[in-house]
Amino acid sequence: MNFAADRLSSVASSASEGASQKARELVARGVDVISLASGEPDFETPGHVVDAADAAMRAGQTRYTGPGGTPELKKAVIAKFKRDNGLSYELPEVIASAGAKNMVFLGLMATVNPGDEVIVPAPYWVSYTEMTKLVGGTPVVIKGPENNGFKIDADLLESAITPRTRWLLLNSPSNPIGTIYSREELEALAAVVRRHPRLLVMTDEIYEHIVFDGLRAPSFAAVAPDLKDRTLTINGVSKSYAMTGWRIGFAGGHADLIKAMGKVQSQTVGAISSISQAGAVAALSGPQDFLEKRSSLFQQRRDKVLTRLAHVPLIRCHRPSGAFYLFVECKGMIGKKTPKGATLETDKDVADFLLDDALVVVVPGAAYGISPYFRMSIATSMERLDAACDRMIRAIESLR
Repeated sequence: MNFAADRLSSVASSASEGASQKARELVARGVDVISLASGEPDFETPGHVVDAADAAMRAGQTRYTGPGGTPELKKAVIAKFKRDNGLSYELPEVIASAGAKNMVFLGLMATVNPGDEVIVPAPYWVSYTEMTKLVGGTPVVIKGPENNGFKIDADLLESAITPRTRWLLLNSPSNPIGTIYSREELEALAAVVRRHPRLLVMTDEIYEHIVFDGLRAPSFAAVAPDLKDRTLTINGVSKSYAMTGWRIGFAGGHADLIKAMGKVQSQTVGAISSISQAGAVAALSGPQDFLEKRSSLFQQRRDKVLTRLAHVPLIRCHRPSGAFYLFVECKGMIGKKTPKGATLETDKDVADFLLDDALVVVVPGAAYGISPYFRMSIATSMERLDAACDRMIRAIESLR
């Protein structure tokens, strides 16, 4: 019997979630596997955040809240947008939900009609295209030049727009490649958006504070303030504050858009964890100095792994400007034979080979819309990254 609805036939499961779960299962069986699949910081949640959640529980704040977030959290989100992004919102213009991932879904579900198109630059986070299909939309994947971090420009965006285009979905700093759109690049895209009144812009800024080499990641709505009402700015506490399990994301946008998203949330997720919201208030309102220190540690890891892999045959690593991933081109591995006699034909084969022969878990690039590549997370200790590099180098050098 087929239990799945027809709309799921074109929707793939999350490849990154699948790889992470495979790693958990191997660890549970006692296998010494090193997982570089998960987009999860290895740092602890800040102590003052944990204390705030504990205090909230002990004060009896364990009941339903409003579906869009408590007034305290909304006020903290408004203050954060003003402080970090130069964006001014009122209470009806912000909403909180169960993670930035759910926020993307709410935005799409509230606005996309069957057949509407969502422009998604590749490489993209694995869920953008699948969520678009899930709500009845059509993902339109475009790819900028590789020598500019695959970033799209004004001409490429213009060529992708049709009368059915509803959203441009931007992720900066990006997952999986770590590119950051500069103010000038965003201004050029904004000039195109202005010519198409039906086009909305969704910006996923979840890696905002994880940036390298002294760079900053400007917000599209701040660069183009006249387009602020047509922009949904999404962020959350998962990555920067190491609060992945707390599941709090938030967004700012036009009051009518936020109201529509709230309607979807009220009939699906409903109220989000009151305890997590109290922790998020503390994260957004409390000390922020540790963010730069953690970003510096991620940069040290990036530099170490890039150095280790720079002269490894058959692969080539892009240098990310932010986030905590390396997107590794493995074209040279395609067509090679493993010690067991198997031929590597796809980047999925490459990922399987690294798991089987090196006990290192990575995610195939096909899941992000670009092949042959694989994504490896650097959100683990330097010691584990060193060990993973040792294993990968031995495995790659064994190919013939």
